[in-house]
Amino acid sequence: MSYKFPLATASWGQEEQDAMQRVITSGMFTMGANVQAFERDFAEYVSSQHCVMVNSGSSANLLMAAALFYTKNSKLKLQRGDEVIVPAVSWSTTYYPLYQYGLKIKFVDIDLHTLNYDLDQLEQAVTDKTRAIMAVNLLGNPNDFGCIQQIIGKRDIVLIEDNCESMGGTFQGKQAGTFGVMGSYSSFFSHHISTMEGGLIVTDDEELYQILLSLRAHGWTRNLPRHNLVCSDKSDDPFEESFRFVLPGYNVRPLELEGALGVVQVKRLPSLIEERRKNGKLLQAALSNHPDIIIQQEIGESSWFGFSLVIRPGSKLTRKELVEKLNGLGFECRPIVAGNFAKNEVVKYFDSEVHGILKNAEHIDQNGLFVGNHHYPLFEAIDQLIIATQ
Repeated sequence: MSYKFPLATASWGQEEQDAMQRVITSGMFTMGANVQAFERDFAEYVSSQHCVMVNSGSSANLLMAAALFYTKNSKLKLQRGDEVIVPAVSWSTTYYPLYQYGLKIKFVDIDLHTLNYDLDQLEQAVTDKTRAIMAVNLLGNPNDFGCIQQIIGKRDIVLIEDNCESMGGTFQGKQAGTFGVMGSYSSFFSHHISTMEGGLIVTDDEELYQILLSLRAHGWTRNLPRHNLVCSDKSDDPFEESFRFVLPGYNVRPLELEGALGVVQVKRLPSLIEERRKNGKLLQAALSNHPDIIIQQEIGESSWFGFSLVIRPGSKLTRKELVEKLNGLGFECRPIVAGNFAKNEVVKYFDSEVHGILKNAEHIDQNGLFVGNHHYPLFEAIDQLIIATQ
């Protein structure tokens, strides 16, 4: 089905096509100079020391979890059975790596207006058993990291960020994804920039960076510096080092095509975010005080991944009616990420618990949806949203 107002549209131009053609002409398709250039440029964009590109945002979350098991830093190191707090509303691969590494997952409710952590619930959920907090910045909206840092205080709790939906969002002038010891991003087709498939991890920690380099490619030493923090010194003989494995890693390397696209796309990123924010202002002006609909409340400056529409508690409007109206006007609609993830069947495999009651997550699960935002003006779409919600 073709939608007049789809969830995602291409942001490529002739520059991206030219970049891909240069890679095709070169005949070098595996991870190389273009990936390195994109990593360098993206790290500069978010003001981070290091960036590692992988094949998806999901893989970025996987490597973040893995790196915390192989660090020698006792303040960061996790082990099986450690408790990690997560918001109840996010995508599946926020949670899967935590399960796959044997961590105890504690679901915490979200705020009905920001769609990020309910900060009171988060504060109550943190105990002496808590070793990590996964902050998920939903639909472009950063968390209140000032409050989260106050909750953590002086405790040895590791903060990591799933920022796959919020590239370009900022809190107090600092890029979302750079508040934790590591942060993940996605450059999948429907996200703020597109490299077809793709993900990134940023960190200021040199040892974690080197661990990520090894984990990304088989757990071998080939991509590590001569003197490194993973296996100490490497041999001067490249033949000896070509198949030396030191960590139980993966093959989640990106392609040169994706790196070349990223180099062009990250140059566009400031203007792409600017246009999304302009549309966000239009949405706020149109629907901020709607009697039946809650739109997402910004924390800091959102990069407006999409536009969430949540039916207010007590409203007579139903989601089915709203979806039918929106579809009839040409909108493609989706649930808000995966809704209340704690109710999914897959959770039976997790070592997990729910803190308190997931009242808001459940309300969003039953009464929320989102429509697309884009990098071009959405005057007509906003007008049609007003009509749909009348």
